[in-house]
Amino acid sequence: MLLESIFHQPYGSFAFPIDGHTLRIRIRAKKGDVEQVTVLHGDRYQPIEHDVPLRMKKVASDDLFDYFSCDLPSKTRRIRYTFYLEANGSGVWYGDKGIANERVAVGDFQFPFINEQDLFEVPEWVKKGIVYQIFPERFANGNTKNDPENVEPWGGKPTPHNFFGGDLEGMIEKLPYLDDLGVNVIYMTPVFESPSNHKYNTTDYYKIDPHFGDLDTVKKLVKESHKRGIKVIFDAVFNHCGYDFFAFQDVVKNGEKSKYKDWFYIESFPIVTEPHPNYETFANDVWTMPKLKTSNPEVKEYLLNVARYWIEEAGIDGWRLDVANEVDHDFWRAFRKVVREANPEALIIGEIWHDSAPWLEGDQYDSVMNYLFREAIFDFFARRNIGVSTLDARLAKARMKYRDQANYAMFNLIDSHDTERFLTSVGEKEELLRLAALFQMTYIGMPMVYYGTEIGMTGKNDPDCRKTFVWDEKEQNRDLFDYYKKLIQIRKSNLELTHGDVETVLIDEINQVYAFARNYEGKSAVVVINSLQKEQEVEIPVAKKTGKVKDLLTKETYPVKDGKVKVKLTGYQGVILK
Repeated sequence: MLLESIFHQPYGSFAFPIDGHTLRIRIRAKKGDVEQVTVLHGDRYQPIEHDVPLRMKKVASDDLFDYFSCDLPSKTRRIRYTFYLEANGSGVWYGDKGIANERVAVGDFQFPFINEQDLFEVPEWVKKGIVYQIFPERFANGNTKNDPENVEPWGGKPTPHNFFGGDLEGMIEKLPYLDDLGVNVIYMTPVFESPSNHKYNTTDYYKIDPHFGDLDTVKKLVKESHKRGIKVIFDAVFNHCGYDFFAFQDVVKNGEKSKYKDWFYIESFPIVTEPHPNYETFANDVWTMPKLKTSNPEVKEYLLNVARYWIEEAGIDGWRLDVANEVDHDFWRAFRKVVREANPEALIIGEIWHDSAPWLEGDQYDSVMNYLFREAIFDFFARRNIGVSTLDARLAKARMKYRDQANYAMFNLIDSHDTERFLTSVGEKEELLRLAALFQMTYIGMPMVYYGTEIGMTGKNDPDCRKTFVWDEKEQNRDLFDYYKKLIQIRKSNLELTHGDVETVLIDEINQVYAFARNYEGKSAVVVINSLQKEQEVEIPVAKKTGKVKDLLTKETYPVKDGKVKVKLTGYQGVILK
C-alpha cells in the first residue's frame, strides 16, 4: 500500500454536508492499491467505543487514484471519524495525525458542527434543467424597426463587427420552437446597451440595448418564458465594462480629477488607448473593455445593485458570470447574498475554463460552465487523441474536484459562442455529434445546447461560430432536431438521468466501448457508447440479475442473464438501457 498517496481533508470536496444531518466524505488512494476502506464515526463528545463502522464505496477512478465515498448520518451534527484501509491481508489506520498501525496513534478527523448557514444549497430545479444558449444578435429578428443602421441580410457571413438584427422580440416569437425542442432554461449572452454585436463591453448596465428592445420587452420575454416553464438566465459582465460606460467616460474627460478614477486600474493620466492603453483591460490591451476594480466599495455597491435590479424588476432566474475567475472572491460572496435575497431559487454560474474548486464551496457560485467536461468530450469525439480509459479518468477527476451539489448544477457544454461548433469539430460527421449529444444528455449536470447545434449548424471559431440561426426548415437537419428532442424527452422522463449518481460500468480500451450508469433510488439507467465505426457486440453489467432491459432510444429489449446484457452496436451507436 503506497501510504504517500492516501489523502483526505475534513473540508472542501472531501467532506461536505448534503443536508443538516448528513456529511458526505471521500478519501483518495493509489489506483488499484486499496481493497477496502472502512470509516468509524461518531459524535465528537462520545467515547470511541460507541463509533459506528461504515464500509465505503469506490465511486471513481482517475489516471492515478481511486476515490471512496460514503455518507455519515449524525443526529447531533457533531462528527468525528477515522479511516481503516485494507489491502493484501493487512491494514492501516488514517486520521488527522497521519497513518499508523494503531487507531489511537492517528487521531480523528473532525467536522465540528453542520451549521445550516454553511450548507451548499443549489436550486432544486437545476437537476432537471436543460439549457439553451442564445447569442441574441444572431438568433431571430422579431422587429426590423429596431435594427442597427448598418444591418446586413440575415444569413450573411459573420465578422467581429457586423450586425444582422437579432433581438428579444425574435426570441419571444421563437419560444414555441424552444418549447417544442424541450429545453427549459434560456441562457443568453449580454443584452445591455453596448456598441458591439456581442455586448460584452457594456455601456449601460441598467438599459437593454435599443437594438434588442427595452425593459418591457425583457419583462415580456421572461413572462412568456415562465408560462412555458422556461427559466431565463442573464449574462453578467462585472470584470470589465465598455469604454463608453459613464464612469470611465468621466475619467476620460476629467482625468485625475474624476471621482471615478478609483473605479479602474489606471496607470497614468490622461487616458490613452494607443499604442497600448494605460489602464488595465480584459485580456491583453483590449482598450474597449476597461477592467473594473470590484474591491472598491462604490463599484461593488453599483454592480450588486445591478444584480438585484434585474432579478426584482424583470424577474430573471439567475446570472452567468463572465470572466468570473478574475473578480475577487469577496465580491462574489456578497453577490451570492444579494442574489439569493432577491430570489432564493436564482442560479449563479461562473465562466471558468479550469479547476473551479475555490469558487464552488457554497459561498460564491452554484457551479460553472463545465469546460473540463467539454475538453474531455472534444478530445475523445473530435480530436480523437484519447481513448475510453483517459476519457473516464478525466471525467472522474473533474467530478472529484467538486462537491456533488456543484456537479449537478454544471453547464455541460460541447460548444458555445467562444468555441468552434461541434459539428465542425468532428468533420461534419453527424453520427459523432449524435454520440456526443447522447453523452451530454445523460451525464450528471445540466446539458447546454448552443443555438443551432440541434439543427446541424456549423462554424469555426469566433466569429464563424456566431452565424445567424437557420429558420428555413428545408435548410435544417430535421432528423437531428428530432433526435435532440427525443434525448431531451428521455432525460426529462427518467429521474436516474437527472438525479442519479455516476458509476463507470465498462471501459473497453481495445474496442473503445464505454458505459456508465446513472443510479437513483434503486433504479439504474446504463449508457453505452460505441466510439468506433465498426459493429461490435459487448456484454454490459446492469443492476438486474434477470429479466429484460429496454433501450430508451429504439425501444428494443434485451434479455438479462446473470446481471449482464449482450448488446450488438452498429458503428458510432449509443444506447440507454433501463
